[in-house]
Amino acid sequence: MFRFVILVVGGLALLAGNLLLFVLRFLPPPNNYYWLAPPAILAAGLWLLTRGWGKWVPVGLWAITLVIAFGLNGLIWPAVPTTRPLLSGVPGQGTTDGESLAARPVPDGHKVALKVTERFRRGPFVEPRFLTVPRGFSVDLFAAGLDKPRFMTFDEHSTLYVSLPRSGKIMALPDRDRDGIADRVVTFAEGLDLPHGLAWDKGWLVVAETGRLLRLRDRDLDLSADESEVLTRDLPAGDGHWTRTVVVGRDGSYFVSAGSSCNVCLEKDSRRASITRFNPEGGEGTLFSRGLRNSVGLAVHPATGELWGSDNGRDLLGDELPPEEINLIVEGGDYGWPFCYGDGEPDPDFGSPQRCAGTLPPTVKMQAHSAPLGIAFGAGSNFPEPYRSMLFVAFHGSWNRTVPTGYKLVGIPFSDGRPVGPVTDFATGWLAGATAWGRPVAPIIGPDGALYLSDDRSGAVYRITYEGMESPR
Repeated sequence: MFRFVILVVGGLALLAGNLLLFVLRFLPPPNNYYWLAPPAILAAGLWLLTRGWGKWVPVGLWAITLVIAFGLNGLIWPAVPTTRPLLSGVPGQGTTDGESLAARPVPDGHKVALKVTERFRRGPFVEPRFLTVPRGFSVDLFAAGLDKPRFMTFDEHSTLYVSLPRSGKIMALPDRDRDGIADRVVTFAEGLDLPHGLAWDKGWLVVAETGRLLRLRDRDLDLSADESEVLTRDLPAGDGHWTRTVVVGRDGSYFVSAGSSCNVCLEKDSRRASITRFNPEGGEGTLFSRGLRNSVGLAVHPATGELWGSDNGRDLLGDELPPEEINLIVEGGDYGWPFCYGDGEPDPDFGSPQRCAGTLPPTVKMQAHSAPLGIAFGAGSNFPEPYRSMLFVAFHGSWNRTVPTGYKLVGIPFSDGRPVGPVTDFATGWLAGATAWGRPVAPIIGPDGALYLSDDRSGAVYRITYEGMESPR
């Protein structure tokens, strides 16, 4: 009886494995690792059916099954080239075959020692740290010891607020003596659900949780929120890319980005991989743009009022594909994901030339797997040109590339509201060989004209200044 059960189970496993191979041919999964399931099931069935034949027979049959599965995988998901001639990082500029979208080195860059006050000299800052920035710039440690800090904003009193999503907190970092170092770290709000994006609007701190949009207020100015309102619950919560970013548009609307729930798939929720516009009074949102896999960074151009966003491309297409993107976000725009990437290139899982014909290409393409997160325009800084007109982009850095890339802050020159030059390194040094001691997350220009940058690996906020700059405070 037992032998009969083994034979039945083994036969059903073989049937299920072959059926799954057939089904996967017509139902592309979120990523190509799903092809491992059929050979695993087939191997289990073979082992059950042949376990009395000696130990080497099942091993041999298992190896044959894996070879067959590899071959079928090539039919189900045709091979995708890992490299191809890449297009320029700025529209209108040609390139040669093999030219990379990697950022150009820091112009006239020089290595500077990170200035660390004694009370921050612990953890990753026990040993001296060095960064490379353009000549004339310096970098100070504004705050340290934070639990994976992400996005930031300033209030009208020049107090910096930073989100700690994993702790469910928002911290206030005042610098009352204006010495360029946070006086203390104060818990402004806690008990939140993955708070990420922050924006200051008319006395309120607007907070994008993973499934809600809130606003908090500190009436007695003790750096602790004492009033809270839920503006909307019309956000997709959790799953995959859980971060939500919020910016205030020129018309007062709140724009909130929500990433996809997967690497590449057909979303059932239209609020995923999109940007939604909300009335500042709250309520349901209106879909503003779509086809944006994970636009973590949003910024409003200070002169034109146009919305710009960074976008993280999909994984599993090799080291050089697809390019990361900077997009001019327009109402009703379709930016392609999951059907296309780059300049209308069909995705191997879901794309077709016909579907990609009407999608919007990126305004700027950047090195694949750089993981661009926060972005900020340099207007309001006390930097010299061209830095004052740049769009600064924080590269969080790769986790899925043969040679690591990213882990730095880059700049894109703008003029008349449009990019006019290549992506250029602005601050580097967090990546040492194949090891990164820091991961930049989000830049922001402070009221003092300095650039502040969060780092969720070292738990820090940096302050980048230009020598001889005058504070607008």
